Amino acid sequence: MTLTTASVQIPNGDLALDAYLAQPPAPGPYPAIVVIQEIFGVNAHIRAVTDRLAALGYVALAPALFQRTAPGFEVGYSEADTQQGRKYKDLTTASELLGDIQAAIDYLKTLPTVKASPVGTIGFCFGGHVAYLAATLADVGVTASFYGGGITTFSPGGGEPTLSRTAEISGTVYCFFGTEDPLIPNDQVDQVEAALQAAGDRHRVFRYAGAGHGFVCDQRADYRPDAAADAWKKVQDLFRQLQ
Repeated sequence: MTLTTASVQIPNGDLALDAYLAQPPAPGPYPAIVVIQEIFGVNAHIRAVTDRLAALGYVALAPALFQRTAPGFEVGYSEADTQQGRKYKDLTTASELLGDIQAAIDYLKTLPTVKASPVGTIGFCFGGHVAYLAATLADVGVTASFYGGGITTFSPGGGEPTLSRTAEISGTVYCFFGTEDPLIPNDQVDQVEAALQAAGDRHRVFRYAGAGHGFVCDQRADYRPDAAADAWKKVQDLFRQLQ
């Protein structure tokens, strides 16, 4: 399928957020999904996910969440890249991130190719945490959170851990974790699952035995094709709720 892709800017008060937009070729309208970056910026992996969603019949938008501190930041997966990305992640705050995701949603609503309905979000690593946080927004109907670190232990910028906001989620959340993830202990996954179960039986937590961090990214050493394929099927099932 030939997609329509573009680099766009999203207005957010005094800030203009860079973003990558991918759309199906026909005029639509289509459901919309916000793709939330890892600490590595809106890089080739995030753009590939955005394209993949557009090929399935969604308008997908990936905003640059480090715009305030590192505009244009995009790196790979080396140790140096990881250290730099963590530095910028630590400069984010929950209120700014929520504002950025809401601005992305508001932008999507202005597009004639987007149908009026709740939006979906999908995020990876740092973006998995942000996706869980953004699930508290009223416009978010479905959330796919992949190996979101620190959900049980902190909130960006400080304050009570993001997990404490689970009761504010009105949509449906699917979380995906690897059992061998060195960054997310299994007892933290247990806490996420317990909080989501308490919030409603529509939520799901999926664990992949033997998988580490980043298991759905084919550019990372921890890539697990079988686990990635299974998780992608579950994401498609989730996002069909938007159609």
